[in-house]
Amino acid sequence: MNVSWEHIHQWRLQHVNDKQFLLLMSFVIGILTACAGLLLKWLIHLIQHLLTYQFSETDANWLYLLWPVIGIVLTGLFVRHVVRDDIGHGITKILYAIARKNSFIKAHNTWTSVVASAITIGFGGSVGAEAPIVLTGSAIGSNLGRLFRLNNKQLMLLVGCGAAGAVSGIFKAPIAGLVFTLEVLMLDFTLGSLLPLLVSCVTAAALTFMVTGTDTIFEFHLTNAFSVDRLPAYALLGIFCGAVSLYFTRVMNWLEDIFRRLQKPWKRLLFAAPMLSILIFLFPSLYGEGYELIHLILNGQGRAEWAEAMQGSLFSGSSSLLLLYLGGVMLFKVFATTATNGGGGCGGTFAPSLFLGCVSGFFFSLVWNDIPGQSLIVPENNFALLGMAGLMSGVMHAPLTGIFLIAELTGGYGLFLPLMIVAVTSYLTIIGFEPHSIYTMRLARKGELVTHNKDHAILTLMSMDSVIERYDEHLHPHDDLGEIARQLAASRRDVFPVVDDSQKLLGVLYLDGVRHVMFRTELYRKLHVSDLMVEAPARLKAGDPMDIVMQAFDHTKAWTLPVVDDSGKFIGFIRRSHVFATYRTMMQDLSEE
Repeated sequence: MNVSWEHIHQWRLQHVNDKQFLLLMSFVIGILTACAGLLLKWLIHLIQHLLTYQFSETDANWLYLLWPVIGIVLTGLFVRHVVRDDIGHGITKILYAIARKNSFIKAHNTWTSVVASAITIGFGGSVGAEAPIVLTGSAIGSNLGRLFRLNNKQLMLLVGCGAAGAVSGIFKAPIAGLVFTLEVLMLDFTLGSLLPLLVSCVTAAALTFMVTGTDTIFEFHLTNAFSVDRLPAYALLGIFCGAVSLYFTRVMNWLEDIFRRLQKPWKRLLFAAPMLSILIFLFPSLYGEGYELIHLILNGQGRAEWAEAMQGSLFSGSSSLLLLYLGGVMLFKVFATTATNGGGGCGGTFAPSLFLGCVSGFFFSLVWNDIPGQSLIVPENNFALLGMAGLMSGVMHAPLTGIFLIAELTGGYGLFLPLMIVAVTSYLTIIGFEPHSIYTMRLARKGELVTHNKDHAILTLMSMDSVIERYDEHLHPHDDLGEIARQLAASRRDVFPVVDDSQKLLGVLYLDGVRHVMFRTELYRKLHVSDLMVEAPARLKAGDPMDIVMQAFDHTKAWTLPVVDDSGKFIGFIRRSHVFATYRTMMQDLSEE
């Protein structure tokens, strides 16, 4: 018997309802995202081991100048000649796909980010593997949904399941995976829609635990529990983390703009390669994800052990230079991360945020404890842990994700209240200067960002193409009243565009504006369109976001407005009634269980 995919699809529609099918898909997505995360981590560690197992622990290693550059060159060649598509800025791509592409993510994203980021990070690129695996997970959800012809809302849910499963699996953090999807991807699901997300999170985390064991990602032993007298220090640490987050975000945007202006790949590589090589040579802790330094800081006891962070660098052997070394790491991490991606590599800012947060919290505690006459000594390990939540909260504008992720990553639930204080304080510090996260700022400026405000979310998800009324009828200024009457008789429209010979919009003609003369045949040769047309109350551009469209309607009180392209050529009309009807339909779709 020859069974086609169409037969399978029809059988599914007849025997499995949508809720059951979404739960099944979320389970499958959880398994696939966990496998993708495990594969990526294995590839990264394998490449790193092969390249660095012979490195000296006490002397400077000159290959730090070479391996990261080779990695971004190989990644760039892979992206340009095999992928032939942009696979950077993974989480921003997911947000854009949700807002502007009906949650469509290209099929190659189910594997290309894994290969590209494994090469980049394995060779020492100073980025993280988490954002690429989140894009991979979302691509798996998107393509499974399209395979089974699910609607846009269901597709959006499966994209969220992929992202949630990816975070849950790679971090062994199911709660953080769920919170990340709701907080960072800003998907406003109903309560019933949360169950598939939970299934993906639990499935991915469970499979990862089965393969790698139940140990947390970062070993952490709490020795100094929460203390009320440290509240001022927690608050100041949050402010410090917010300031570092702002520095990280602003400098990364500045550097990315520089790389964007260097259009040729070889020019970007020439700019990035020396920057990355020199920084990693001076500060070997910037090599790769930097998780080894996090382990050392969280579990080290005393400056003698923490000074091991400088091994393999020019600072090695002098514990008195630890603060200087850590300050350099904090200052230059953003340069190493941006150079890695800007030069052609592939990676995210998850791991850099965790790394920089750990170093920042640790640096803050060392400085605090070194203040002369300081009577309140704070535990350095705890503050390093709290700094991770602070930076995650500030950079991603996601305090809940920062709190739960760090608690699950380290098992540091005994510091839950300090985690909350630092994360919230950091978020409140940066939000006054930077209203959008490192993932969302560019989309927000273009009006392409879905937010938790359901009204704004619907306007963002609405496509202008879906509400434009295309016109075949056009009037020209020299057309007489007879031509107007002929077109009115053959059409049901009440407004017409007036264009020149190159189709540029000159004005509009309303039925109400000619009603008083249209039956006076003696004027058919005397009156022309130029005598009866008026200027449109406002002109909309084809690329305008829908919130701008609604603002134009509110400001002009008009019911119909023309749309033109960048050169002024007429495209069509948008009617307020059509926008409202589309808005109501989408509101009903988003509100359904």
